[in-house]
Order: sequence, then C-alpha cells, then structure tokens
Amino acid sequence: MNAQKVMKEGFLEKRSNGLLQLWKKKRCVLTEDGLRLYPWKRSGAGAGAVQAGPGSAPPAKAKELRFERMATVDCVEYKRGLVYFTIVMAGGKEIDFRCQQEGTAWNAEVALALVRFKNLLAVQTGRTGHLSHLGSTGEDEAPES
Repeated sequence: MNAQKVMKEGFLEKRSNGLLQLWKKKRCVLTEDGLRLYPWKRSGAGAGAVQAGPGSAPPAKAKELRFERMATVDCVEYKRGLVYFTIVMAGGKEIDFRCQQEGTAWNAEVALALVRFKNLLAVQTGRTGHLSHLGSTGEDEAPES
C-alpha cells in the first residue's frame, strides 16, 4: 500500500443503506487518492477500546472511496450546526454524510481534493496525448547527418 499524504483526518457520520437509514459515525482519512472510512469504536472498555489517533496505524478494515470512481460532491445543506452532503460515485450511487459545521467542513475539503485529483489527471492525460502526438511526427524520420 502506498503511503499517501493525509490531507484531513477526523470524524464524519455516514447514512447507512438499511431500511432505517441510521447515521453511523466513521473515522475518516482524506488522502490524495480518496476518502477512507474506518469503523468508529466507542470507548468503554478502557483505553484499549479508544479508536487509534492521528499518526498511529489505522485499523485494517476500511471502506475506500477513491477519487477515480467519484463523480462529484453534491447536495450541501446546513441544519442545526451540521453540514449534510452527498458524494456521487461514477455509477450514480449516492452516499450521504454529515459533519459538524465548525471549521473547514468535510464537504469543502473532499470537493477541493476531488477537483485537484481530476485536474492532475486531465493534465497527465493531456500531456501524454500531446507527447505521443509529438513523438509520432518525428520518430519515423531519419536523423539528419
């Protein structure tokens, strides 16, 4: 696994897909490649039950929402000190989140990171296309002596 630069780490609530659509707290890590969601464990059985903090090894089980499969961050709503937003995946699947409104909200951080990722991808794709075009115009010619 590549060591990715952590851009933001903290907690989000994700709406479950079940019939009741309950909000479940997740520890989230935003990297250059996407958003990783880790189960959140409540403290209660002593210090060992507390979720690992920043800089420590994350738990093994994580759901990863990669930017390459994301379409957009959408549907922002502000209610009672919370920000509600939706991540829309390339296949049309929508994943609902909410977070505290204070500070820089997660929706803004994820949206900016997604734009950065897509811009970098567009530049790389454009550069590759441009370089292959340049290479094809001069490769077949014999070098001048």
